[in-house]
Amino acid sequence: MNDQQPYDPYDPYYQQPQIVGYDEYGQPVYQQQHQQEPQQQQQPQAQQYDPYTQQQGYGYDPYGQQQAPYDPYAQQQPQQQQQQGYGYDTGQQQAAVDTTQWNIPQQQQQHQQQSAPVEEPEAAAAPAAPPAPAPERAVPGQRRSAPDGEYKTEQFSFIEEPDADSEDVIDWLKFTESRSERREEARRRGRSRVVALVVVMALVVVGGVGYLWYAGKLPGFSADEEKQNTATGPQKRDVIMVNLHNTKNKDTSTALLVNNATTKQGTTVLLPNSLAVADGETGTTGTLAKSIADSGSQSTRESVDTLLGTKISGTWRLDTPYLENLVELVGNIDITTNAEVPAAKKGEDPLVTKGEEQSLNGQAAVAYATYLGEGEPEVKQLERFGAVIQGVLRKISEDPKGATITVETLAQILEPPMTEQDLGAALANLAAHAKVGDYKTTVLPVAEDGSLGEKATETVVKDILGGTVSAPEQGAALRVGVKNATGDKADRDAARVSIINGGYTFVDGGTADLAASSQVTYGDAKNKAQAEEVAKTLGLPVSAVKKGKAAPNADVSVTLGGDYESG
Repeated sequence: MNDQQPYDPYDPYYQQPQIVGYDEYGQPVYQQQHQQEPQQQQQPQAQQYDPYTQQQGYGYDPYGQQQAPYDPYAQQQPQQQQQQGYGYDTGQQQAAVDTTQWNIPQQQQQHQQQSAPVEEPEAAAAPAAPPAPAPERAVPGQRRSAPDGEYKTEQFSFIEEPDADSEDVIDWLKFTESRSERREEARRRGRSRVVALVVVMALVVVGGVGYLWYAGKLPGFSADEEKQNTATGPQKRDVIMVNLHNTKNKDTSTALLVNNATTKQGTTVLLPNSLAVADGETGTTGTLAKSIADSGSQSTRESVDTLLGTKISGTWRLDTPYLENLVELVGNIDITTNAEVPAAKKGEDPLVTKGEEQSLNGQAAVAYATYLGEGEPEVKQLERFGAVIQGVLRKISEDPKGATITVETLAQILEPPMTEQDLGAALANLAAHAKVGDYKTTVLPVAEDGSLGEKATETVVKDILGGTVSAPEQGAALRVGVKNATGDKADRDAARVSIINGGYTFVDGGTADLAASSQVTYGDAKNKAQAEEVAKTLGLPVSAVKKGKAAPNADVSVTLGGDYESG
C-alpha cells in the first residue's frame, strides 16, 4: 500500500516524493519519508554530489529480474512506451543498449560506497497519475535477446548502413546498366530485322500474286478460265429480235438482243440483210430482207430460229419515228461516231459529227443509225445501228417497272406475242449489263451467197446464241443442215426440195470445197436412225452415215459430194 499523502501543488513546504520503481501494473512507486532520511544520513558528508548516486540500487521489479539503475528520465518512459504500444510493464521491456557493460567510474564508485541493502517498498494501494513527461530525451533501457538467443536486425538499427553511392556500387550499377542496355538494344535490332524480313516476304508474295492475277495466270481467277467454267454447263438466254424500219426508203435493219443470265452478259448480234433463210412453209430460200418484206415478222423469226438453232421470244418492230421518240424519252444518248452525217440541205451544219462521246438527240440518232456512206459495205450501217441501240440501253432504267413505263409512253403497237411488260423487262435486263460495261455488239459473219460459214457457227451461233442445238420440241421436225460441195448450185436447191418433202426442216449450210463423196453426220446417238432416213431421202447409201460433229444449228449435217445425183 502506498499511504503517502497526495501531492499538493499549492503547498510550498511539501517535499515531492521520490519514485523508486514501478509496480506490476506499470504505476510509479514512491519512497516512504521515513526510508529516505536514514539513507541520506548514511551518505558521507565529504562525498561529492553525484546525480547517479540516488539512482543506483533502487527500483522494484516484481518479476525478480535484474532491475536497471534508477534513471531520473525514466518518468518519461511509460508515456513513450504507451504511445509506441509497449504498455506499462517496464520489467518486460528490453533496453536498446546494454548499459550494464558500460564502464562509468562514478557509478562504480557509488556502488562500492553503498553498504546497506535497500528495503523493498510496499506496493501502491491505488494507481496514481503518471507525472508530466520531462522535456529531455530519455536514455533507452536494456533490450532482452530473442527467445532463441539470436539477435534481431532491428536491434542494430543504429549501425551505419552501407552507402549506395560508394564508388564500387556506382561502378557496378553502371556496368550492369550498360550491359542491360546493350542486350536490350540487341533484342530491338533482332526484332527489327525479323519485322523487316516479314514485310519484305509479304510484299514479294503480294506482288507475285498480283502479277499472276493481272497476267491471268492465277488458278481460279483467270477471266478465260471463268468464262470456260461458266460455259461448260447449260446457260439461260433470252433473245428478242429488233426490226428497224426506215419509213423514208423502206430499208430494214435486223438485230438480235441476247441476254445471257448465266454469264451476266448482254450482246447485240447484227444480222446482215443478205443472210440466206428458208421459208418455213414453202422451203424456198431467200434473203433476210426479202423475208421481212414478203413474209412478215413472225415467219422471219421462225426462219431465223431454224437457221441459227435459237429460240426467239418475240419481235420488236421499231419504226424510225418511234426510235426518235425513244431517244428523246431517255434524254439523248452519248456514243462514239465513225462518220459525219450531213444535213438534209446543203450548207447546213451536219446532223452528226464524227468523234468520241458525241451527244445525239432523237433526230440525230435516227440519222446516224440509218446512214450508209457512198461505197460503204452494208456492215457499216449495221454497226451504226448497233451503236445507237447500245446507247439507248445505257439510258433506259434497269428497273423493269421504269423500263415498262418508257415503253408504254411510246404508245407503240407491238406485234404478238410481245407485250409492253415483256419488252420492258427484256430492256431492263439488257440495260443492267450495258450500264456496267458487260455488253458488246457483233456482226454475224455471212458468206457471199448468204450462208453461214465455219466462223459464224463456232463464234456466234455456238458461243453467243447457244453453243449446241437443243433437242427439238415434241413433234418438231428434224433440222437437216445441207452444205453443197458439188460445185453446182442446182444441187443445193434439189436437196432442199427433197428434205422439205421428206418432212424435215431445211437449214442452208452454204457451200464448201469440192468433195468426191457425200457424207451424213449426226452428233447425238439418238439421231442415228433419222440420219439414215435422211440419207435414203437424198438417195445416198447408208454407209455414208457416220457419227461425228454436226452443225450447231442442225440435228443432222449433210455434205453433198460428187456422188450425189439430183435427178
